Amino acid sequence: QVQLVESGGGLVQPGESLTLSCAASGRTFSPNNMGWFRQAPGKEREFVASITRSGNSIYYADSVKGRFTVSRDNAKNTVYLQMNSLKPEDTAVYYCAASGITTITVSGMNYWGKGTLVTVSS
Repeated sequence: QVQLVESGGGLVQPGESLTLSCAASGRTFSPNNMGWFRQAPGKEREFVASITRSGNSIYYADSVKGRFTVSRDNAKNTVYLQMNSLKPEDTAVYYCAASGITTITVSGMNYWGKGTLVTVSS
């Protein structure tokens, strides 16, 4: 049974930082590609960032480039999302996802976490 469990969400003020974590578990589960997506109320789920196991392929959505950093610890099967200079429009449920192929599409991901809520508000 493959599981992705996110943590680290919460309420922050604009300009502050937050780090999300996602731990993957399951027998012999070591996904090639892990990523973050988000879904704001009334909107479709969208890509945020992804990273391959080697770290050679890292992608970001234009809306978060320069502010968010994705990283992973393969020994812990964990992926992180460091979010700086947060804006109210970053408010969403953030989902961790994993896939065998290198992809940034929702449909390309094989496994999903249940999500963690990030609220940016003064």
